[in-house]
Amino acid sequence: MRYFCAGSGPPLLLIHGLLGGSFCWRFVLPALAQRYSVHAVDLPGSGPADDAQADCSMSCQAERLAEFIGRADLEHVRVMGCSFGGAVAMLLAGRDAPKTQKIRSLVLSAPVNPWSDFGRGRIRFLSSPLGGHFLRMTLPISHPVHGTALRRMYGDPKRIPGDALKGYRASILRPGRAQNVLTALRKWQRDIESLRRIIPQLRIPALLVWGTNDKAVDPRSADPLRRHLPQSELKLIPGAGHLPFEEAPQQFADAVLEFLSRN
Repeated sequence: MRYFCAGSGPPLLLIHGLLGGSFCWRFVLPALAQRYSVHAVDLPGSGPADDAQADCSMSCQAERLAEFIGRADLEHVRVMGCSFGGAVAMLLAGRDAPKTQKIRSLVLSAPVNPWSDFGRGRIRFLSSPLGGHFLRMTLPISHPVHGTALRRMYGDPKRIPGDALKGYRASILRPGRAQNVLTALRKWQRDIESLRRIIPQLRIPALLVWGTNDKAVDPRSADPLRRHLPQSELKLIPGAGHLPFEEAPQQFADAVLEFLSRN
């Protein structure tokens, strides 16, 4: 597993989304690294290695990160995840709680959760044999739609950074990427049900961050998630989309640092 480390202080583990990578934290990492030892991972299936056969489901990625924390000898870990990575963070915390108790708090940016219906039909189709064939055929030649998809991730497309399209495109077009995504989608519903059981059992402070114009994970799911997740609080970023750490990095970093300083 490739990871980048910056700063000093208590460890802070950053987990990117399904089609992202460690680069997605580039605008908030400098501020976080002033107070924390930040570890930004490239999950298997997203990094430069040939991981075409890797199981990239949420649950399997959580198991890998638990091993990563152990091998890196990290203690008192803060974990921040976005979207798919937010769901992985919750599964990781649920796995950790009855064992090592190394994870002390969570920051979840628009995490995938059982109460968001956005994209459920697409996931059901793509996880079918026909949908899997479609994904394997179209993802390698999907260049023309990348710009449109990225604009949907932003509340205001004018705020898309100049390097964003190139960064996400490199992740999407990596060899074996379609197969990696399929392994995640085919276990998606099982992992969602695991989340439904685990979330009420998480007894650590958690910050939920959502852009009010998120079109990927329903902002309306923030309230039921907050009700089911003990010790959680919600920060809304008006006008932002699914990537507030890119679209409003200063506001995002300020909210995260203020929360972590209290927990």
